[in-house]
Amino acid sequence: RGCEHGCIYCYARPTHSYLNLSPGLDFETQLVAKVNAAALLEEALCKPSHVCSPINIGSATDPYQPIEREWGILRSVLSVLGRCLYPYTVITKGSGIERDLDLLAASAARGQACVSISLTTLDGRLARTLEPRAAAPFRRLETVRRLAQAGIPVGVNVAPIIPFLNEPEIEHLIAAAAEAGSRSVHYTVVRLPWEVRPLFEEWLQHHVPDRAERILARIRELRGGQTYDADFRLRMKGEGVWAQLIQQRVRKAAARHGLDTTLPLLDVCAFRASALRRTSD
Repeated sequence: RGCEHGCIYCYARPTHSYLNLSPGLDFETQLVAKVNAAALLEEALCKPSHVCSPINIGSATDPYQPIEREWGILRSVLSVLGRCLYPYTVITKGSGIERDLDLLAASAARGQACVSISLTTLDGRLARTLEPRAAAPFRRLETVRRLAQAGIPVGVNVAPIIPFLNEPEIEHLIAAAAEAGSRSVHYTVVRLPWEVRPLFEEWLQHHVPDRAERILARIRELRGGQTYDADFRLRMKGEGVWAQLIQQRVRKAAARHGLDTTLPLLDVCAFRASALRRTSD
């Protein structure tokens, strides 16, 4: 829990409230790590009742934030998944993923791994304030390039799309992703659950005061008059005319550059729990 990248829009910030910690500064500095994650994963996969289904890594906080350099938790998890031929996907905006190219490439060669790199903007100045300790945009594109060169299916996640902030960049972001070797493109629209809303509103007033009200008004239009809607069908993309327009722009830009808008199917048939039992006995 928690993430050093400090992205002001992060929807995972409220999870720190459950720990009686601040979704603001504490979320960026007081991190909680499950250091025995690999052992617990191995135990879960060895259960006779377990049914193989691709595991997604990084859908909440980033698995390749700087703390991973010290702990290597994700590398140990990928090692477990590789030993038992288990399919997985990884979402990150951290270039630290390049340290695990060997494990990722081995799984990808078996059709059991793919990666999504989150890319919010091509503007380095905007990135430094919006996501201050994440990899720079040019560095993320280089990561896409290196993953692609290693034979790993990689897509770019244009996320989150924020009206009148990075939304004008949609077509440029997709073009840059294609040039770097991305096979697919995906997107989400910004959502501001719970404590994220006041933090984001404060950021807007400080960094783009001339556009703050316009941005918030459009977010509410995308969210049925609210800044957040928890409905699973709508919370990633929004609703209404603007949501439809964003979807059309993404699809047309993806088609123009020959990019898919879906992830590749991963092999779930090769999983062998017995490979883990032998190593743990």
